[in-house]
Amino acid sequence: MLSRTFRLYKNAYSGLSHSTWLLSVVMLVNRSGTMVIPFMTIYLTQPALGYSIGQAGIVMGIFGAGAICGGFVGGKLTDKLGFHPVQLVALTGGGVMFIVLGMVKSYPLICLFTFLLSLVNEAFRPANSTAIAHYSKEENRTRSYSLNRLAINLGWAVGGAVGGFLASIDYHLLFWTDGLTNIAAAVLLKYFLTPVSGQQAFIKKEAAGSVTASAFKDKSYLIFIGITILFAICFFQLFTTLPVYYKQSLHINEFFIGLLMALNGVIITLIEMILVFKLEGKKESIFYIRNGFLLTGSSFLLLNILPASAIAAVFCMVIVTIGEIFSLPFMNSFWISRTTAGNRGQYAGLYTIAWSTAQVLGPSGGAQVVEHFSFRLLWWLIGGLCIVTSFCLKLLKS
Repeated sequence: MLSRTFRLYKNAYSGLSHSTWLLSVVMLVNRSGTMVIPFMTIYLTQPALGYSIGQAGIVMGIFGAGAICGGFVGGKLTDKLGFHPVQLVALTGGGVMFIVLGMVKSYPLICLFTFLLSLVNEAFRPANSTAIAHYSKEENRTRSYSLNRLAINLGWAVGGAVGGFLASIDYHLLFWTDGLTNIAAAVLLKYFLTPVSGQQAFIKKEAAGSVTASAFKDKSYLIFIGITILFAICFFQLFTTLPVYYKQSLHINEFFIGLLMALNGVIITLIEMILVFKLEGKKESIFYIRNGFLLTGSSFLLLNILPASAIAAVFCMVIVTIGEIFSLPFMNSFWISRTTAGNRGQYAGLYTIAWSTAQVLGPSGGAQVVEHFSFRLLWWLIGGLCIVTSFCLKLLKS
């Protein structure tokens, strides 16, 4: 039994390129410092700053607005300049901006630097997605993205646990840690993952003879982007309003909240690569995405159905994490399957914009529902919307 399990893990991780592994190491270092965003709403509403949950939601919405701009700019620059320099500048600039944001106290300045931070930091995503596609083979591309997600979530587990501890001491430590890990990731990228020689010439050669269609003219992809926005609006509650729910309604302390956030990353680290290895190619990506959406919606609905307790919070976190595992890796597979070398940055940029748009609408909208109505209504709405999006996937054509 033990040897069979070991062999399964070995097979799931084999066949990936050296550069794909290095990209994941860079991502691991970067995401190990992911502490500011999960605790931003709590940070802004603490007595030291005293902003309302509505004001905090607006700040998170502004973060999403910056991310929209960052996704567009990052996608354009990736197709023009290549993914290596865009990643390098975004990581370094984002690191500096995290540190600066932690130093400002007035609400207008917090809004301004949140936007600038997000714009610079999120330009990294389309460049990174394009790099993964470049360094992987078609037969292991979903696993390559899953390995990158594993690094993200392992880093999230570390960042969540350490972030909860640091927040209990001083919230400003979160900004310094997040900033310095960004800069450390940039250093690793620069010195250990060398730039692709003649990358743009290679892209032109690979794209020659094929039709480089615009992502904005791909009707099925645009429908997919709309569905992604609706789902992501729901998904982002996991990192914004849900921690506040834990704090205010369930009376869970910051340390335990950090452990709950870490649980999400630990589960993904342990089982996602195995599941993707076993499931990839068995059915169309849409099948897995649809079931992932249903599980995610169920987890939010259960917050209203189950008795309010820490045990229920843990159970719902497990369900939403399984939903994430079924949906997000295969969402990457769906969009990357529609690209060519010449338009990959554009498709990646539009996918990033979809998630960033949800980052504007989701946290701010969720916060407004809570402030004017209740958490209970929010969970009914979010759970229902996830179920609706799962049915909307039937509109897609491969």
